[in-house]
Amino acid sequence: MVLFATHFLAFLFLFPVGIRRLIFSLSLYLQNPSQFTSKAWYFSGPKWKNGDMYALLLALPIASFSHIYLFFAISGHPNYRFSFLAQSLLIFIFWALLVLISLKESLDLYVIPESFVFILCGIAFVIEYYMNGQGILGLGGVAYELLGGLALVCAACCLYLSISPSAFFADFLLSSGLVLKAVWVLQVGMSLYTDAFSLKGCEKMAVSRGNREIDVKCELEEDKLRGVALTNLLFVVHTALVLFMSFSLLGLLHRHRSNRSREVTGPLLSQIGSSEGIVMNPLPIFEIE
Repeated sequence: MVLFATHFLAFLFLFPVGIRRLIFSLSLYLQNPSQFTSKAWYFSGPKWKNGDMYALLLALPIASFSHIYLFFAISGHPNYRFSFLAQSLLIFIFWALLVLISLKESLDLYVIPESFVFILCGIAFVIEYYMNGQGILGLGGVAYELLGGLALVCAACCLYLSISPSAFFADFLLSSGLVLKAVWVLQVGMSLYTDAFSLKGCEKMAVSRGNREIDVKCELEEDKLRGVALTNLLFVVHTALVLFMSFSLLGLLHRHRSNRSREVTGPLLSQIGSSEGIVMNPLPIFEIE
């Protein structure tokens, strides 16, 4: 249950960040597609609207120290213990990135280019890939391998945005990738570390004392093969649902913006604007600094 709790907390951290980034990046792109510029974090005014950033700045250090406590408190297989230490290091790295982004915005540190922040984010995702699912083989290894692949996709998007910040498709893929990482890490936690959602014919994640490896114990080889196929199918379903949600959100924001544009640029307002020499522009959906 402790390992499932860590996966659930990762979902709580990643999912709001991914959804928020997706909404703000789509809104900024719809304002003026030709002048779109991606940012490591989309700040909005007034500052109280960025409460999620400040909540993460407080919550991530607590989560990091909690994983260190679990590393010293839990006895058993070394891979279980050191997984908490690796997760603590990853959480600390992403917390340090949030601190850098926050200082850059609040102190107007323009000497730190946005491309440099994206490079650091890409390096952090690469570190996550190498630390992800160490020592886990078999069915569990397949689930963590897919999770590591998402980390590589996010890393590639960050590195590409550091070179071409106007690449909307990379920003869209990064935002959707964060959402998919969130839902998939929750699925991994439920499939591997709970009895209620474990795969048919297989148990929770177990430790093989003979070869000192971690694997999911299945009664038959057919159960294991079926579990691998079902894991891949679940990943495809999650990917399709996240992409459908992302494109649906794009359509809804575009429709909402079109409706507001027609309201602002109606015939009456156009006459008023022309008579007073005022150029009427569509209102943005979000105020982004």
